[in-house]
Amino acid sequence: MLDALYHNITNRLNTGILILDSNFNIVMWNRFLEVHANKKDNNVIGKSIFTVFPELPKKWFERKLSSVIQLKNQSFCGWEQRHHLFELSHSRPITTDSDFMAQNCTFLPVEVEGEVEHVCLLIEDVTDICHYQTQLNKALEELALSNRIDGLTQAFNRKHWEECLASEFSRARRYSYELALVMLDLDQFKALNDTFGHQGGDKVLVETAKSINDLLRMGDMFGRYGGEEFAVILPNTDLVGAEEVAERIRQTIASNTVDYQGHSINVTVSIGVAVIDAKDTRYEDLISNADIALYEAKSMGRDRVCLATPSLTQKTVVA
Repeated sequence: MLDALYHNITNRLNTGILILDSNFNIVMWNRFLEVHANKKDNNVIGKSIFTVFPELPKKWFERKLSSVIQLKNQSFCGWEQRHHLFELSHSRPITTDSDFMAQNCTFLPVEVEGEVEHVCLLIEDVTDICHYQTQLNKALEELALSNRIDGLTQAFNRKHWEECLASEFSRARRYSYELALVMLDLDQFKALNDTFGHQGGDKVLVETAKSINDLLRMGDMFGRYGGEEFAVILPNTDLVGAEEVAERIRQTIASNTVDYQGHSINVTVSIGVAVIDAKDTRYEDLISNADIALYEAKSMGRDRVCLATPSLTQKTVVA
């Protein structure tokens, strides 16, 4: 009577119940597992769980069960640790891109006269929770990214870029690392906008940003400083190395042609380069020095690279 009642209840539960003996053989399971594993009772009862579910991480699973048996304490494995232990089907093929049911698994020791003779696994279907949490995390990541990225050029926006510079400046000061800054401005951009309109100008900004980004190393930080002005942080880079990067950028942009509504648009950039100096006490000092060199490049006829040498920055301050 009690056995019939027990099986009637367990087979109605929307949770998997799997009982193993100390040798990892299946003693009992309920209808939930029969349906989602697509295996009949007579094909699994008495067999090793590793035979029935060969996908199980054998060493991990053995350690898990041994711990439950020896410590006589329950254990848990959530979907955030392992998406699933058992390759069970789920009934949500449209709402999730997962092939198998996401699972929370609880391991319960079953004691008889003080000794653990069996372990009961409760397998909960959390596919919906997993799906919605994953979607939420993705949305949060996209939101965080949008707070760092300029929507047009996909370079860092000014706020995040300046945060990166402040961090790199502090690190360079603390560990006596070299640090270079490249600031560049598109030449005659207002005239370009007047000729081709803002959409044409936007196309030039997008293509220019892509060209610059393709030339940089993994650790370099590229940002849109404002309008048609961009900036690149070059960690562990001296003045010679930064000048080489700047000249490579200048030549690449000058040789590129941007196609817009049947027009070929050629642009150039003026570039200022500065490196961290003993006199610099704030990251803003580095920006100021690179700016001075940038405007020197503009005043000398544009489409060139100028370096923020001590003589140039001192001359500008005195003036």
